[in-house]
Amino acid sequence: MKKKTDYSKLNIKEWCVEDRPREKYEALGAHSLSDAELLAILLRSGTREETAVDLAKRLMRMCDQRLANVSNLSMNELQQVNGIGKTKAVTLLAAFELGKRIRSEEKVSMNKFDNSNSVYEFMLPKIGYLDHEEFWVLYLNQALLLLKTVNVGRGGINSTIVDERVILRHALELSATQLILCHNHPSEDPHPSLPDHKITQRIANAAKVLNLKVADHIIICRDSYFSYRDMGRNELAM
Repeated sequence: MKKKTDYSKLNIKEWCVEDRPREKYEALGAHSLSDAELLAILLRSGTREETAVDLAKRLMRMCDQRLANVSNLSMNELQQVNGIGKTKAVTLLAAFELGKRIRSEEKVSMNKFDNSNSVYEFMLPKIGYLDHEEFWVLYLNQALLLLKTVNVGRGGINSTIVDERVILRHALELSATQLILCHNHPSEDPHPSLPDHKITQRIANAAKVLNLKVADHIIICRDSYFSYRDMGRNELAM
């Protein structure tokens, strides 16, 4: 019986040709590699029982074959996977974070948020994959140009405590004239709850006193979103 190669002690260049995703990348380009093969390049090595590609395939199976699920794993969760230590976990998380930042930069370069989809694309990398709720505010000037984004609340799976006084204080400091409220639903159901309606109306009413406009409130999920403005909700009415 042929003895299985101990890939954990070998550099990628020493692997068998069929197990070299890096060489495949160089020869055929990134599009020729599967998600697992791309992950294997970051992992660099496997275990005594499996190659880096096998380890990556196992990780993908554990995450229902979705890279988004892999990117949402915490440092601790990654290190619970046999074959992934601290160094590999940090490498994977750093790569996913860069991807999220690139996506955000592309949207920031537009710098104008005049529709719900532009806000969704901008906020998705920040809060769309979290397992807890966070409440953010985009502060805009009269031309709908972004001045700053601020995380004003962090909660559990189903709710977040938000203080409208904190939101308005930031608005005054930035000389903002319009606000866009954003929070995520880890449940993956973008439809607003009764508490969502109440906090939206409460913030809109408080902003009105200072002649500020709440332009929209967008609920972010991984694959969908809900826009109060698009749906004509009267909570935003001034």
